[in-house]
Amino acid sequence: MTERRGIAFTLAAVFVFACMDSTAKYLATRYALPLLVWARYSGHFLLMVVFLAPSHRSALFVTRRLPAQLFRAFLLLGVTSCVISALRTLPLAEATALGYTSPLMAALLAGPWLGEKVGPSRWLALAAGFVGVLFIARPGGALTGEGIAYALAGASCYAIYQVMTRQLSTSENSVTLLFYTALVGTIGSTLILPWAPMGTLPGGMDLAAVAALGALGGLGHFLLIRAFHHAGVATLGPFLYAQLIWAMALGWLLFQHLPDRWSLLGMALVVGSGLAVAVGNRRPATR
Repeated sequence: MTERRGIAFTLAAVFVFACMDSTAKYLATRYALPLLVWARYSGHFLLMVVFLAPSHRSALFVTRRLPAQLFRAFLLLGVTSCVISALRTLPLAEATALGYTSPLMAALLAGPWLGEKVGPSRWLALAAGFVGVLFIARPGGALTGEGIAYALAGASCYAIYQVMTRQLSTSENSVTLLFYTALVGTIGSTLILPWAPMGTLPGGMDLAAVAALGALGGLGHFLLIRAFHHAGVATLGPFLYAQLIWAMALGWLLFQHLPDRWSLLGMALVVGSGLAVAVGNRRPATR
């Protein structure tokens, strides 16, 4: 029952993230990046203060691992900035697929960081995944080099963020984890905002979409933290890839884009290798 709850939270989280990415892609070509990052975190932080501060009070910020909390939050700020920058030029599905190289990077980090052994089968799966990246980001393809670089930089930050989330979720309150990501993101983006050229400011429905970034971001990360509270990475890893299905569907419905056959092959390799790593992670625990 506990694992089923974790899976349900994960599926809900990836749907929310796909909606957030779709909103960010729509806004990224119209408005300044610092404004969108600030809106994503300030809205998240405001929701926490209004709905959670009265009931949780000091539990929101009391932590035994403050440096790790702050570093993890800075990583997510980097992820958000890189992903929104990538979505300016990349289609939604391809950007999401490149982002899903983060579990592969996390598997590489698991050896030196968590002491996990990387066997021949896992190395083969990782190699297949990075071949998939080459198919998606192939020379002469439709994707821009700048967008690819931003997407892979965001995946690198997210890989470290995932490992730290797993470590901290066993000893820290999930609401505290969520609070520090909102607090650090809000402070960091607020300090940058006065120095950044704003250009056109949103209004009307666009203003509502900007406000939705914070709500979707906060909700998605809360659901994911709750998922890791109920089940481990090995169990939930395969279900994270459901976001790619939603990204393809929303990319087609909202932006009239479908990946070509080479990109689809690359996506299949990335997803397949990620699933192989997740299954490989689960076997020792089962035994």
